[in-house]
Amino acid sequence: MTLTLDRSAPTPDPFPSEHGRVGSPDDVVSPPVRNRLSLPSPRGPREIIAVIDPVYAAPGDDVTASTRPSYDVAHAVADRMTTALEPGEVVAATRDARLVLRLRREDRDARPVRLQEMAYHAVEAFGAVDDHRGMVDLGVGWAHISRKQDPHTAEEHAATAAEESVRGRDLQPRPSGAHVRQRHPVVSWFSASRQLLWATVGCLVLPFLALVGLDAIGLDVSTPLYWVLVGALTFTAATIWAECSHAVDPPKVPDAPDGPAPRATAIIPAYLPNEADTILETVDTFLAQEYAGGLQIVLAYNTPVPLPIEDELARLAEVHEDLTVLCVPDSTSKAQNVNAALRVAEGEFVGIFDADHHPMAGAFDRAWRWIADGADVVQGHCVIRNGDDSALAKLIAVEFEQIYAVAHPGRTKLFGFGIFGGSNGYWRTSALERIRLRGSFLTEDIESSMRVFEAGGRIVNDPGLVSRELAPETVRALWNQRMRWAQGWFQVSLRHLWPIARKPGLTLRQRLGVLHLLGWRELYPWISLLTWPLLGFYAWRDGGIDLTSPVFALLALFTTVSGPLQTLAAWRLAAPEVRRHKRWFVGSAVANLLFYTELKNIVNRVAQLKQLRGEHRWVVTPRSAGRAAGPATDDATLEEAA
Repeated sequence: MTLTLDRSAPTPDPFPSEHGRVGSPDDVVSPPVRNRLSLPSPRGPREIIAVIDPVYAAPGDDVTASTRPSYDVAHAVADRMTTALEPGEVVAATRDARLVLRLRREDRDARPVRLQEMAYHAVEAFGAVDDHRGMVDLGVGWAHISRKQDPHTAEEHAATAAEESVRGRDLQPRPSGAHVRQRHPVVSWFSASRQLLWATVGCLVLPFLALVGLDAIGLDVSTPLYWVLVGALTFTAATIWAECSHAVDPPKVPDAPDGPAPRATAIIPAYLPNEADTILETVDTFLAQEYAGGLQIVLAYNTPVPLPIEDELARLAEVHEDLTVLCVPDSTSKAQNVNAALRVAEGEFVGIFDADHHPMAGAFDRAWRWIADGADVVQGHCVIRNGDDSALAKLIAVEFEQIYAVAHPGRTKLFGFGIFGGSNGYWRTSALERIRLRGSFLTEDIESSMRVFEAGGRIVNDPGLVSRELAPETVRALWNQRMRWAQGWFQVSLRHLWPIARKPGLTLRQRLGVLHLLGWRELYPWISLLTWPLLGFYAWRDGGIDLTSPVFALLALFTTVSGPLQTLAAWRLAAPEVRRHKRWFVGSAVANLLFYTELKNIVNRVAQLKQLRGEHRWVVTPRSAGRAAGPATDDATLEEAA
C-alpha cells in the first residue's frame, strides 16, 4: 500500500447532527451550564481543550518564516473538521486562524492517537480549501479540563503546547497543563553507577536469593524457570537461523520504470560544531552523484555559534545551483532539521543521510526503482569505511554487516515489514511530509518506521543500496551511541507495541514480527541473564552442576553455533571492502562469544532503567579526525548521557 498525502476534499457530511458542530471560541471555553451531576469527576477530567495552530512555509531560506491562513480558510476547515467530531464536541476558528476544539475525554493511550488523526485531517482540509502553495506545518496542543484547570486555563496551556509543536514541525500532539507530570531526575556518575550495578550484579544476586528463599519455604520454581530459559534460548537461536536463511537470498531490484526519472532530493541534517571537519567532504560526495532525474542537495544545519565553515558552505551554494544550505536556528535535533528541509525539498522522493555518509554511485537511480514500484521507504545498507583505524572500528564494521546485510533484510523477509534506520533511507516525499520525524524520541527513525507501518505504508530493505559512514573511535562514543539506540528502542516499544499488535488487518506473521521486534528484544537481555542465577542455585542445592544436563547442551548450541552462523552469513553478504578482511570476522566472532554480546545486553538493561527513571539529558559527542578516512564519529548529533 502506497502511503500518500491525500489532497482531495472530504465528502460533505449528509448527517451533520451525528457529529460535532462549529461554534465560536466562547462556545469552546464557556459551554452551557450543566447540572451538578455533569461536573468533572474528581477521579479525572471528562473533556479536553485542543488547539490546532496552522502555518504555511514562507518562501525564502528562512525556515522560521511562516504565513498564516485567513480566518475564512480556518472557518472552512473547522466546518470540515466536524466529520471527525463526536456529538456534543465543538470546533471553532479564532481570528488569528487557529482551531480550538473541546473534545470528550478518551482513554489515556487513545487520546494522542485521535488528535494525531485530527492533525492529518486538518492538513488535508487546509490543502483542499486553500490554494496556497507550500507545506503546511501544524502545531497540536491539548490540556485537560478539570477542577484544578478551567477551560480558559486549559486553552492557554493547549495554545502554548501547540506553539511548541509548530517549532518541532512534526505534527505531534503535545500535552500541557496541571495534569502533565514532569520528572527532572539528577543525572550523575553516581546514578549511572547504580544503574550499571543493578543491571549486572543485581540481576545475578537478586534472582539467586529469590530462588533460595522460595526453596526455603518449600516452593521450588527452578524447574519452571529452567523451561522458560530453554524456550527463550531456543526461540532466539531459531530467529537468528531464520533471519540468516532469509538474508542469503537478497530481494530482486525492480525493473526501471518507463518514462523519465523524477527530481530527487538528498537531505543532510547536521550539527555544525560537530560536523565541521566532515561536512565539506560529504557535500562534495553528493555533488558528484549522478542521477538521471536531477538531484537537489539540502544541507539543513543548526549551530549555537557562528562558524567559519558557514561562509564556505554559502560560497559553495552560490556556485552549485542544486545545493541549498539551510540554517535552522530554532532546531535542537536531527528530526527538526529534516522536517525543516521539507519546506524547500523539490524532489518526488528524498534520501536522508547523516553528515558522514558517502552513498554509492547510482544510489538514487536504484532507490527510484523501488519507489516507483510502490515502496514508501527504502532502507539501504550502511557500511563502515574506517575499519582500518582501530580494533574497535573493525568490530563495529563487522557488526554493521550483521545488522544491515543480515538482520534487517532477513527480518524484513521473515516478518513482512522493514524499518528505516535513520540514514541511507529514501522516502516518498508525500509520505515523509505526513509522517515527519519526531525529536521527542531518541530513535526518531525507528519511531517513524512504526507510524509508517501503522498507516499501512511499505518499507523495503535493499542490501545492495550501499552508503559508507564512519564508526565511533572511542569506547565512550560507542557507549553513548548504543545507549541512545537502546533507550530509543525502549521508548518506541512502550509507545507502539500494543497499538500495533492489536491493529486489525495485520497478518499473523506481521503480528509476530511486531511482538518480536518491540517486545521480545526488550525482555531477552533480562531473561538470558537468569541462566547464571539458576546454575548457581543448582550448585547450591545439589552440591554441584550436572554438565550433561540439556541446559548445557542448549547453551552450547546457542553460543557456539548461532552467533558464528550470523557472523558467517555477514561475511558471505558483506560489502566487498569489508568481506576481504576475513580476520575481522574471526575476531568479531570471538569478541561476541567472550564479552561483546553481553555488553550490548548490559547497555539495553541500563537504558531501560534510565527511561523508567525519566532521564533525558542530552550531550554532544565530539568528533575527532580518523587516521584512515577522515573524522570519525557515531551517527548521532546529540546523545543520551551515560
